[in-house]
Amino acid sequence: MTDDSRKTLRKHKKRKLRKRAFFILIPLFVIVVGLSYATYLYVKADSVLSDSYEDDGKEKSDLREEKVDPTEDNVSVLIAGVDASDVRKNAEDSRTDTLMLATLNKNDQSVKMLSIPRDSLVYIPEVGHEDKINHAHSYGGIEATRDTVENLLDIPVDYYVKLNFEAFIDVVDAVNGITVDVPYELHEQNSKDVQGAIHLLPGEQELNGEEALALARTRKLDNDIERGKRQQDIIKAVVDKSVSMSSLLKYDDIIEAVGSNMSTNMTFSEMKSFVSYGTAGKDLDFETYTLEGTDYQPSSTYYWQVDQTALTETKHMLKQHLNLETTATVSEEEGSSSTTSDESNSSY
Repeated sequence: MTDDSRKTLRKHKKRKLRKRAFFILIPLFVIVVGLSYATYLYVKADSVLSDSYEDDGKEKSDLREEKVDPTEDNVSVLIAGVDASDVRKNAEDSRTDTLMLATLNKNDQSVKMLSIPRDSLVYIPEVGHEDKINHAHSYGGIEATRDTVENLLDIPVDYYVKLNFEAFIDVVDAVNGITVDVPYELHEQNSKDVQGAIHLLPGEQELNGEEALALARTRKLDNDIERGKRQQDIIKAVVDKSVSMSSLLKYDDIIEAVGSNMSTNMTFSEMKSFVSYGTAGKDLDFETYTLEGTDYQPSSTYYWQVDQTALTETKHMLKQHLNLETTATVSEEEGSSSTTSDESNSSY
């Protein structure tokens, strides 16, 4: 073999070695960067979300015999969107503009989300008389709201998450907007209470945070029931976008947006346990419902009069989902439905 041939062979081997090194090092680099980013997110989530924790002085709901463990037990979470802003300076006496109760079944990997209309006429234990359910927060904060929901549905509210509207805007913007169907043309105020600042045309489209909030809040052309359904659809769209690969590098902003605008009685450790609902290897069964009722206006004040038969059936449904009731006590053949089911067997 000539010297030139040997040199050519050596160069060829070096090129092969470089290619091998490239194909080995790139995956290692991706793994290292990925682990570093995951570690960073974990540390940040621990710090930011732990700051959102508030000790409510309760180890468990008054309707529980013992404290629940979300890694093993079926639990409920009250989601309260509070209409508080610096413009209105109403942080101390704000009302809940959105109120939903989610029950989570560990074995079925299922979630039932019940929207409670804000004008529902219910008994508020904090003041000892009936009023709109969204007034409970102004009377006694999230604890008064929690007690009111427990009294209404006769099930334990294990956890609560209270968010102001700034969080809603920031989270939608953090995932670069969401795609939803706008049912009709609307003109709505923005988060700074500027009238007519948001103008949307009907049809499926991508909305930013301010636009999504306007769609979630409006009820000028329909009613509180349709408003509740829109809010559920928007929450689904946010969840769907948040868990997509396109939002992977946005988790930093999402954590920041949620953590700085949220208060909860969940520890960071308890929050982590809910991750299993999205990573258990099968689709999450997510069903949404709205509490049935009728318009009621005995004088100048409008209320949503909750249908008592429907309410009874709703209680049974939620109790069964939490495994607090092993057998149904209300026949499926009865005339009325416990809730208006907005969507069944939808999956994430």
